[in-house]
Amino acid sequence: MLVALGAAVPALALTGCGEAADAAEGAGATATDGTGAGTRAKAQVRTPTVTVSPADGTRKADFTNPVEVSVADGTLSTVKVSGNDGSTLAGSFNDDRTRWTSTGNPYSGTKYTVTAKAEGAAEHTATFVTKSPGETFVGYFTPEANSTSGVGMPVSINFTKAVTDRAAVEKAITVTAEPAVEVVGHWFGDRRLDFRPARYWAAGTKITLSLRLKDVEGTDGVYGVQSKDITFHIGRRQVSTVDLARKTMTVERDGTTLAGYPVSGGAADHTTWSGIMVISERFEETRMESSTVGLGDEYDIADVPHAQRLTTSGTFIHGNYWASASVFGGSNTSHGCIGLHDAKGGNDSSVPGYRFYESSMLGDVVVVENSGERTVEASNGLNGWNLSWADWQAGSAL
Repeated sequence: MLVALGAAVPALALTGCGEAADAAEGAGATATDGTGAGTRAKAQVRTPTVTVSPADGTRKADFTNPVEVSVADGTLSTVKVSGNDGSTLAGSFNDDRTRWTSTGNPYSGTKYTVTAKAEGAAEHTATFVTKSPGETFVGYFTPEANSTSGVGMPVSINFTKAVTDRAAVEKAITVTAEPAVEVVGHWFGDRRLDFRPARYWAAGTKITLSLRLKDVEGTDGVYGVQSKDITFHIGRRQVSTVDLARKTMTVERDGTTLAGYPVSGGAADHTTWSGIMVISERFEETRMESSTVGLGDEYDIADVPHAQRLTTSGTFIHGNYWASASVFGGSNTSHGCIGLHDAKGGNDSSVPGYRFYESSMLGDVVVVENSGERTVEASNGLNGWNLSWADWQAGSAL
């Protein structure tokens, strides 16, 4: 029995060793499994994936939506969007930097390169080309770039297509002045937008017109194409007052009386417009034909000297060589224009027609009083000064 018991002890020991071995093997298996799970965990760490919209390689991308860059399984560190026209698109990230959205839309007809970098990933590059608009419009502006005008010259823009979204178009146009003054737009119909301050510009003002019409939808499917800045200047202040009761014109420059001239205005059946008018065109000599203003064949003068346009409808202040000198200051005999004594050929520097023309420039103001005619429409020429400031502001779409 002792032998048997003695023999049993090793058996128990072996049995105990066997259980320990099994435990050790179990521990070893657990360690091995842990190492495998770690390997799989490492394998599950994903590389950030960057996506660009419009997609890489798009040839006719929409230009009416912003550019977006997003990343999956990561965060964006930098995004740059550059056009082949030299422009860049600004933008901003969302709070967790998984998405970047451009502040504005891309321009039409432009190739863009998007360069994006996500943390821990290689730089991602994509390109796309935006489509061109089907129909376009432009705005023709007055005065001309780099020109100098009188204090009454508004900034007037005439569009080649009717504008239905006036607010969008007006928002894309700004007019600024140095010295600074509030400048407001006013719509005359759906094709013309003028800008002016509350009172005449100050002499010496620098005016900048900023057109940002490119890809602005003026009406359904019709987009602007201009993106440019234009600078104008205002010269000295000259305001001429025509009193048709007295048949005289007084010219004031920078607060001082420069000259006084006898004039002749419209006869009783063709009275001259009253109100504030701005010189919009100047001709040393031009033809005036009555049929062009609805007066049949009453007159046709091929060589009218020193003519300056005041209204679109045909009112001029001009030299007159065919009437007797006694008419000027004596009676109103014209078909609505304001006449000054002049010489045929326009080469006599001593006569009022010549002298007034030489002293004038585009944008000068001519005020007509006591004509017996109603005030000229603000849209008839560059004559928006006939509207009160409140009425002018009411014509803005903003």
